[in-house]
Amino acid sequence: MEQRSFDRLGRHVGVVGLGTWQLGADWGQVSESAAMEVLAAAVEAGVTFLDTADVYGDGRSERLIGRFLREHPGHGLTVATKMGRRVPQTPEAYTLDNFRAWTDRSRANLGVDTLDLVQLHCPPTAVFADDRVFDALDTLVAQRRIAGYGVSVETCDQALTAIARPGVASVQIILNAVRLKPLERVLPAASTAGVGILARVPLASGLLSGRYDERTTFPADDHRNFNRHGESFDVGETFSGVDYDLGLAAVRRLAPLVGDDRTMAQFALRWILDQPGVTVVIPGARDATQARRNTATADLPPLTGAEQDAVRRTYDDLIRPRVHDRW
Repeated sequence: MEQRSFDRLGRHVGVVGLGTWQLGADWGQVSESAAMEVLAAAVEAGVTFLDTADVYGDGRSERLIGRFLREHPGHGLTVATKMGRRVPQTPEAYTLDNFRAWTDRSRANLGVDTLDLVQLHCPPTAVFADDRVFDALDTLVAQRRIAGYGVSVETCDQALTAIARPGVASVQIILNAVRLKPLERVLPAASTAGVGILARVPLASGLLSGRYDERTTFPADDHRNFNRHGESFDVGETFSGVDYDLGLAAVRRLAPLVGDDRTMAQFALRWILDQPGVTVVIPGARDATQARRNTATADLPPLTGAEQDAVRRTYDDLIRPRVHDRW
């Protein structure tokens, strides 16, 4: 698999990683055996980067990854986790003492002495401008609790503020064929600064897989049901904030471009990989087959200029008026 560099982290990762929110919670039930099969299939297919968070299943995702690491020594994986969403979202919660407690819990869950990468998990906007927060993160690096740190963001403005911080190694941001705004300023700024870009929600919560229609239903414990209108957290995390029926219309417009040699999901993932400045895309997978298909995207040729133009036109015609200025 093609490797790309996290310049500020001093390591390389495969361009297709694995997001593991679904192995913890909020995507319906995924059994422990199924979760282990997903991890094994992804790594066997070439994945070297796993993304998790302490809040995914209240640590379940981290613990499953920790078990996988123990059972596969010498794996060569980079594991990124996130912290900050287990407490009320006030800037005052982002302190060195809390960071120590949160990272100690993640270190125990994952079974490691030093966390590869810790990301602030979509914190309040005021946190990004607080020098004390980043001084505290620098302290964790100096104490070898963490090897590096980054941020997961909701908005492009948050991302740009973080990129200007000299210690920030990565920015995780929603980027997909129905969320193009990061292409304008965020990706160029990150590339210039040597900051890695983790493209999350790459399939718009499955919309861009092409497998859903108006008759599709989701379980009660799936955020695509309970957070469709932002009832539990930022609505941008569910279907990228795009109205479900509008998203289906966009997918149907793009579907004729896919052809017989790739799936709709692979088309959507390949579009992300072709964007300058992207370090790794982190699709989730609920079973081993999905993990293998997602990873195979790295072997596909880039989209043509005409295909890129079609994605842009679809976004401009259908999606831009609804979401572009929100995030």
